[in-house]
Amino acid sequence: MNNKKGFFTLLLVFVVILAAAGVLYGMYGDTPMPDQLAVQTTPPAQEQQEQTLHAAPDFTVYDGDGNAVHLSDFKGKPVVLNFWASWCGPCKMEMPDFETKCKELEGDVVFMMVNATDGGRETVDTAKQFVADSGYTFPVYYDTEYSAIYAYGVNAFPTTFFIDAEGNLVAYGQGAMSGETLQTGIDMIFEG
Repeated sequence: MNNKKGFFTLLLVFVVILAAAGVLYGMYGDTPMPDQLAVQTTPPAQEQQEQTLHAAPDFTVYDGDGNAVHLSDFKGKPVVLNFWASWCGPCKMEMPDFETKCKELEGDVVFMMVNATDGGRETVDTAKQFVADSGYTFPVYYDTEYSAIYAYGVNAFPTTFFIDAEGNLVAYGQGAMSGETLQTGIDMIFEG
C-alpha cells in the first residue's frame, strides 16, 4: 500500500513539473537566448522599404544623490539602457564589457545602468557598495519606484535595450551579453 502511495505521489510531482515547464515555455519561449539581440522593429510591408520604429517609453529613476533622472533627458543621444541587480550572476558577468564600452564611447553614447532597487533584496546602499567594490565608473541609476522596469516590462536580469538618438527602440537583449554582442547593439543604434 505504501509503495502505491509513493508511486502516485511521485507521479503527481512529475506531472506538476511538466505542467510548470509548459507554462514557463509558453511565457518565455520566444525570448532571446542569452547573448542574442532581438530587433525591436516592425517588419516592413512588401511595398514599404523602411521599418517602423517604436518610441522608447520614458521613465524616472534616481542618481546616487537622489536626483530624478528621465530617459527623455538624453534625447538626441543614443542610449544603452541596462537593467541589473548586484545579486544577479549574469549581470556581474557582463559588467566589465559595459564598463569598457562606456569609457570607450564616452560622449557618443549614454549608458544608463539601471539598478532594480526593490528596497529589500537590493537597496541603494548595497548597489552602491557593489559598484564601489568592483571599481565601476559607469553611471548608475536606481529604480526605487520600478518606473523603468514597469515601462519596459522587464522580468529577467540582465536586460538591455538599445535606443537611437531619436528615442526609438532599435534592439534588446536578455541575459548576459558578450562584448561583441554589446558592440552589435551599439552599431545598430548608429545605423538607424
